Amino acid sequence: QVQLVESGGGLVQAGESLRLSCAASGATFSSWTMGWFRQAPGKEREFVAAISRFSYHTYYADSVKGRFTISRDNAKNTLYLQMNALKPEDTAVYYCASKPYYTGTQYGPYDSWGQGTQVTVSS
Repeated sequence: QVQLVESGGGLVQAGESLRLSCAASGATFSSWTMGWFRQAPGKEREFVAAISRFSYHTYYADSVKGRFTISRDNAKNTLYLQMNALKPEDTAVYYCASKPYYTGTQYGPYDSWGQGTQVTVSS
């Protein structure tokens, strides 16, 4: 199993950018499909983006497509989420997650989760 720690959240104004990072340890990072999810107050956790283990494939929720970019650096055991043109509706706790590349789909099920990082976008 892998341990995940997110960072990079904060308070920004609409239209600005943030870059989230997720540091992984405890397993071979390149063995895992990685994903970002988010949960807004009063809502269920939702899929944001995912990336295959060697970055050949990326997947995005329609709500973030064209604004967010997921990437990974296997040499640094780190996952990223570049978020541009942020909107107030992007406000949520953002979680990174991992799963073995050979199980499920890019949407899940994920079996390791970070503690989350808060992103707040003011209008």
